[in-house]
Amino acid sequence: MKKNKSIFIITCLAGALFFTSCSDFLNPENLSSISEAQQFDSTADTFSALVGVYSQLGGDDGYGQRLSLIIPQSGDDFRTSGSYNCNDRRGVATFGACPTNTELNNPFAKLYTGIERANLVIKNIPLSPVYQNGTVDDKKLMDRYLGEALTLRAQYYYELIRNWGDVPFYLVPASDVTEQNQPKTDRDVIYEQIIEDLAKASALVPWRSEGGTTSNRISKGAIKGLRARIALARAGWSLRRSPQVMAQGSNPTKYYQIAYDECKDIMDHSGEHSLNPSYENVFRALHSNSQDATNEVIFAVGAFGGGTRTDSKIGYYNGLKHDDNSNWKGGGGINALPIYFYEFTKYDLRRDMNVGIFKINNSNQAELVASNSWTDSKYRKSWTNITGPSQTLAVDWPLLRLSDVMLMFAEADNELHGGPSQEAINAVRAVRSRAYAGNLGQIGTIPTDKVGFFNYIVKERLLELGSEGIRKYDLIRWNLIASKIAETKQKLTDFINGVGAYANVPSDIYYKNSVYDPTKTAQQNVSAIDVYTIGSDKSEVFYLPTQSATIPAGYKKIAWRSGILPTYVNDPSAGYAQYFEPNKRELLPIYFEFIQNNPALTQDYGY
Repeated sequence: MKKNKSIFIITCLAGALFFTSCSDFLNPENLSSISEAQQFDSTADTFSALVGVYSQLGGDDGYGQRLSLIIPQSGDDFRTSGSYNCNDRRGVATFGACPTNTELNNPFAKLYTGIERANLVIKNIPLSPVYQNGTVDDKKLMDRYLGEALTLRAQYYYELIRNWGDVPFYLVPASDVTEQNQPKTDRDVIYEQIIEDLAKASALVPWRSEGGTTSNRISKGAIKGLRARIALARAGWSLRRSPQVMAQGSNPTKYYQIAYDECKDIMDHSGEHSLNPSYENVFRALHSNSQDATNEVIFAVGAFGGGTRTDSKIGYYNGLKHDDNSNWKGGGGINALPIYFYEFTKYDLRRDMNVGIFKINNSNQAELVASNSWTDSKYRKSWTNITGPSQTLAVDWPLLRLSDVMLMFAEADNELHGGPSQEAINAVRAVRSRAYAGNLGQIGTIPTDKVGFFNYIVKERLLELGSEGIRKYDLIRWNLIASKIAETKQKLTDFINGVGAYANVPSDIYYKNSVYDPTKTAQQNVSAIDVYTIGSDKSEVFYLPTQSATIPAGYKKIAWRSGILPTYVNDPSAGYAQYFEPNKRELLPIYFEFIQNNPALTQDYGY
């Protein structure tokens, strides 16, 4: 790429912010051929270039599917449906992806396209005549754009690091790089730079209320939350190249302090972001490109347009299963591990939001499904206004929520002080209290010692953040991925055998189909299913042995515990996390063509 060669940017139609109504204002196929100097000679043109940086978040190869739903599998909560193939999404989910896996090439390239576009903006804003000689307001606006570009570049590098480890590092546009084929840079070097960049960006970008933005545009809160997340990753463990072992980052206290400070500042600005009283409504809002009532979603990737470049398959590829001849076709591509359902108590409102134990059949009725077919449930095509076979649903992807920030704060507080402060305990209790609304007496006791509180955070993040593309990366940075996979395999074996914690889980359940009403809550949907039980409390049926030796008249049988066979754990083609190897599979291979095209780039990690 030569200097002043045409910059590929996405043009914003009508000069309006696309973040409020993407489909109205943004045409992703309208590429500019304006030179760099011309592209940044006005605030409007600069904004168009910035929109081009944002555009790399979405689409099939971004957080519209692969970066959100496919590459983050598997943790101790979900897995990809289907049988193992090293060259597709199932290879990723079983930790057995090959370097020829085509799920990996486009996301990797897309992230670097985002970085290149960000580098163009970061380079050219300070050189712009508007920035140098414009009005105070113009310069303030250009500073904001600069801060947003720095943040997006940080997000793209963070995504690369958490999936591929050390990667080539570019801080200037390709036109300014003498040697295009760069080797890998140590991730800690990259972390240091992007943590510093985010501190700078935070001073340039306003809070949500000051900037008049929705969650689809970066605000000061989003920058601080991202900086905290990256700081915790820098403080934690990751798979190193030499020696090839999981190792903790140096000087972790420094980074715990950064995470603590940034999260606390967000929490102290409660007028900007607060917990939504309804856990469910946080996710329903994502289905209509709207802001949840209390701005709990601090930053979400907007989806729009109906195309693979800008829209999302969230709710179609994943989410509650809707049979092909129902009003809504889609869902079911991600399966909940059956033991995940039993991590929740029956009083926890998050259970039925995180785990879908029923599907919508061809008659638009709800019917229970076998435990090997449970799904994630926060995303549902029937929560959109789209019917029929459409695959793109314009469902936004939540990159950062306030509850995540509160739990990060509690974690950092615990690490810094050798145990949780009252403020940290209060933060966790607030998250948990929402989950137990109406049953606060069932919350239980929150530990006050360091180890106990840390383990509590590990569990609470499992319950709160299920199916949000976070769990696997949490387990890796805590150096728990190997032990949790082993623990999960043992829990699955106990589930199959009906022993230990699963001794009273029914082998089979008898039920009748029920009317499905998408306007009802997730909990109401489950409660409406007529399940057979000898007692009067039907909510107990999931926690009691099979209620009859024969199928009661008028009921159907569904395999509950019996739906999981030993092959679910150890079969080469279907086993959970079957190909995980400690100190080897915590990271993904780089797609082979990138290695072939860059002689300085190495594969590493035994691939």
